[in-house]
Amino acid sequence: MEKTAMSQVNQKVVVGLGKTGLSCARFLLQQGESVAVTDSRKEPPGLAELCTEHPGVKVCVGGFDTALLKSANELIVSPGISLQEPAIKSAVQSGVPAIGDIELFSRYISRENSHIIAITGSNGKSTVTTLVGEMLRDAGHSVTVAGNIGLPVMDVLLSGDQAEFYVLELSSFQLETTFNLAPVVATILNISPDHLDRYDDIDGYIEAKQRIYDGCEIAVVNNNDANTMPSVSGDARLVTFGGASDDATYRIQTVSGEQTIVRGDSALMPLHEMALADGHNVLNALAGLSIAHQVGVPDVSMVETLRTFSGLAHRCEFIRALHGVSWINDSKGTNVGATISAISGVSQAYPGGLILIAGGDGKGASFDDLAAVVKQHVNCVVLIGADAPLIELALGKSCNLYHAISMEDAVTQSYCLASGTGAVLLSPACASFDMFSGYEDRGRQFVESINLLTDKLSETGELLNV
Repeated sequence: MEKTAMSQVNQKVVVGLGKTGLSCARFLLQQGESVAVTDSRKEPPGLAELCTEHPGVKVCVGGFDTALLKSANELIVSPGISLQEPAIKSAVQSGVPAIGDIELFSRYISRENSHIIAITGSNGKSTVTTLVGEMLRDAGHSVTVAGNIGLPVMDVLLSGDQAEFYVLELSSFQLETTFNLAPVVATILNISPDHLDRYDDIDGYIEAKQRIYDGCEIAVVNNNDANTMPSVSGDARLVTFGGASDDATYRIQTVSGEQTIVRGDSALMPLHEMALADGHNVLNALAGLSIAHQVGVPDVSMVETLRTFSGLAHRCEFIRALHGVSWINDSKGTNVGATISAISGVSQAYPGGLILIAGGDGKGASFDDLAAVVKQHVNCVVLIGADAPLIELALGKSCNLYHAISMEDAVTQSYCLASGTGAVLLSPACASFDMFSGYEDRGRQFVESINLLTDKLSETGELLNV
C-alpha cells in the first residue's frame, strides 16, 4: 500500500518504522534528505506520526517495496528486520548499501568534544549501560544513555543537545549494520546462545557481536568468556574483568578476610558494601568499573555509585514478600544464559527453596543447559507460553513441572507450591511476544498478579489451593 507519492527520486529509504525507523526518518528529513519509508506491516508503529508531520513522504506499507529498495542510494534498516529478507537482500546484491541507525549516528555525532562508549553482550548490557551512565553522571560529566536500552540514538541528535559521553547499549541486530562507530571503549560482557531464529548458528551471532570492537581504542573483555575477546587483532588496548579470575585486572579477591573488589593490586571496596552483590551483578559491577576507569572516573566516585546503584526494573527485581515467600521479577531474562545466571544468584540469596516461572518464545534456542542448574537449585517449574513443551522436554525429570495458562494462573500456582518459604522467580528464558507486548508487559502482569493474589488473601484470610 502506498500512502503518498513524491515526484522526486528518493535517495534514502528507511526500512521498518517503529521508534528506530521513525527517528531515522525524522532526522534525515531535518537534514534536507529525500526520504521514503517501507514496512511489511500495514499499520506499523509511528506511521500516523510520520504522515502527520511529513505528509509528502512516500510510504509503502503492507510489504517491502522491492522496486523502491532497488532505486535507493542507501537503505537505513531498522534492527528488527533481517538483512536476509528477500527484498532487502536483492537490493543489497544489486549494489545498494544498507546501514542502521548506529552507523547513521556515527556519521553525524561530533567527535571533537564527545566520546562514545559501546556495550553489548547476551545478558546484563542494560544494567551495565545504566551503571556506567550513573558513574559518569555522579562524577560530574554530562552523559546520554541511548541505543537498545530504549532511547533511539537519532532522537539524541534530533534534540540538539551534546553530551561529553554517549553510553550506547547495542544489540547484535544493530551491530550487523554498523561499520564506523569506533568507540573509545567497547565491551562484549558475555556470550550465550540467543536469537538463533535470526542467525544460522551461534557463530553468526558472535560475529555480529564482535563488530563492536571495530576501531575501538580500549576493549574491555570478560576473562571468563573467550568469545568476548576481540577475534581480530588490532590496536585496541585490552582490559579484563572476571570474578575470581586471578589474572583479570578487575576481580574479586579475599582481602583481610573479606570478599573484595580489586583492580590489580589495589582494593577498591568490600563486596558487601555493594547495593547489588549477587553473583551476576558482581560481574556487572566489575565491567562497569573497568569501563568507567578507562575514561577517567575517580575510584572514590565509582565506589560511591556502586554503594547506591539498585539495578533496573525487570532484572532480578525484588517485588515483595508475601506470607514468607519472596517474589523476584526477572522478566528481562529472555534467554537461557540469563535465566541460569538469575537462578544461581537468587538461590543463594533465598535458600528456602525456589519456584521458577519460565516459558514463552524460545527464539530457536536449546533449553538443554537449563536442566543441570534447575536440578541443583529449583524445587518446581511452572511453565507458560508457546515453547513450554520444549522446556518440559529439556528439563525431563530434573524437577516437578506444572503448566499455567496465564500469568495470573502461574503466580497462583507458584504461591501454593512455595508453601510459605523461599522465593518465586519469574525468569522466562524466552521472549515474550507469544503472550505479551514485551518483557515490560510480562513483568508488569507478574507484579499485578502478585498484587491481585495479595488482595485475595487479605479478603479471605485463607491460603489458596492449586
